[in-house]
Amino acid sequence: MKKQESFAYHMYRKKTIKRIEKKVILLGENTKIDAISFLNLRFVLSILIFLFFLFYLKYGSILSPIITLLFSILWEKIFLDINIHKRCRKLEDEAIFFFEILCLTLESHKHIKGALELTVANINSELSQEFKKTLMEVRLGKSFTESLATMKERIPSDSINNIILSLTESSIFGNNITETLNNQLEFLKEKKLLGIKAEMNKLPTKISVLSVVFFVPIMLLIILAPILLEFLLD
Repeated sequence: MKKQESFAYHMYRKKTIKRIEKKVILLGENTKIDAISFLNLRFVLSILIFLFFLFYLKYGSILSPIITLLFSILWEKIFLDINIHKRCRKLEDEAIFFFEILCLTLESHKHIKGALELTVANINSELSQEFKKTLMEVRLGKSFTESLATMKERIPSDSINNIILSLTESSIFGNNITETLNNQLEFLKEKKLLGIKAEMNKLPTKISVLSVVFFVPIMLLIILAPILLEFLLD
């Protein structure tokens, strides 16, 4: 295992490995690939693509390096960046309900850790699982602030990380966090509303594209069908 790791660290730049590691962590615990496996798979596929286009294209010596470079960039965008963005949106959608319940729990249970334990026990979501993991680290001996700092590295949403930062400050200084949570919740709701409006604004364009692709050819076929039939019958 150590030989494999040393070989990988000689093969790839440390900055590249760290960048991919950070992105893989942001995908959450359900991801089944690590940074080295991702880089190795991309490397092998890049070689195969390079050789394929080198031998099967007329101008392969010119086009194969360009295609291989584009593949390497798109591979990271599609399998890491896009999935991280999807997870970010999912967590932000879950955050509204989760932190609303946490606010209500804090009103009756002033201790943050106790309120979090009660909240995660009654909510089943990916964000709740992240907090559950954080509380488990506390039980294993890690400090609450350190566990929250580690959790921030696993969350791709800046909005949620701001809330985690507020929880950290409240744990350290003992200030009331309820008002801060409510303000940040309003921001998350407004952000979600703006996202819905943006999707609605895109609908006319999508409908126009669909009509051009599907309906216009059908209408042309209906209009031209009699002429085509007369031509074929003659």
